[in-house]
Amino acid sequence: MPGGRLSHQDRLEIATGLTAGLGYAEIARQLGRPTSTITREVARNGGAGGYRADHAHYATASRARRRRPATPGERPRAEDPLQEYVERFATMMVQGGLPRMASRVLALLYTTDARTLTAAELVRELHVSPASISKAIGYLERVGMVYREPDPERRPQHYVIAEDVWLKAWEVSAGTNLNWAETAAEGAELLGPDSPAGERLTQMAAFFGRLSEDMSGGGGFTDCLSVLATLWEADRLLTVEEVASKLEWPVERAADVIAYAVKNSSR
Repeated sequence: MPGGRLSHQDRLEIATGLTAGLGYAEIARQLGRPTSTITREVARNGGAGGYRADHAHYATASRARRRRPATPGERPRAEDPLQEYVERFATMMVQGGLPRMASRVLALLYTTDARTLTAAELVRELHVSPASISKAIGYLERVGMVYREPDPERRPQHYVIAEDVWLKAWEVSAGTNLNWAETAAEGAELLGPDSPAGERLTQMAAFFGRLSEDMSGGGGFTDCLSVLATLWEADRLLTVEEVASKLEWPVERAADVIAYAVKNSSR
């Protein structure tokens, strides 16, 4: 809307124009905006080489909230829908066993159109310290949920979500349950299984042990998840040989896992 605030669609068109090598004046003409509006927008959000529509929109909304304090008696304005969703998404992952900051980083990465974010962008969007982002990224890299992707045109490294991120999340959750089971069993042994506290811990160990076993399903189940992630990433039918090649497995192993999956899916 000429004269009003830039919409997300406006920012997408700005990003498209910059990618196509258009000048600010031409982009402004296409949007029906003053050239100064486009110049300020791009300068505030990474410059011509780093402008990203979704981050620009998110950051502008965040700046607007910080600039405008509530007046006495005024009802607080609703949270930005995307920011609120990212936080709810992160909370869900925390409940599944992921650390809080790692969950926030993962949720933001998963909801960005750009597919990748730099550490500086994560700091800016989540309003946390660089040290917090570094620690969260380190954890996500260790469990295989995120990897680094160099950008030949820009110096900072970008962080990208792994294609099989939900398989990794499942494995982390199963591992958390196993840790609960092992810790409870250790406590039961320490306190004595016949003591009231020992009985409670024994029951806890049995519960989380069964839960972890059900989630991991043994080697066959984990292999099935790996095959499923491979098929999902390929987004097409694959032969047994192609599955084996992508997973770097022997063909016999891939064939056995697929047969196992087909057999159990019919139960």
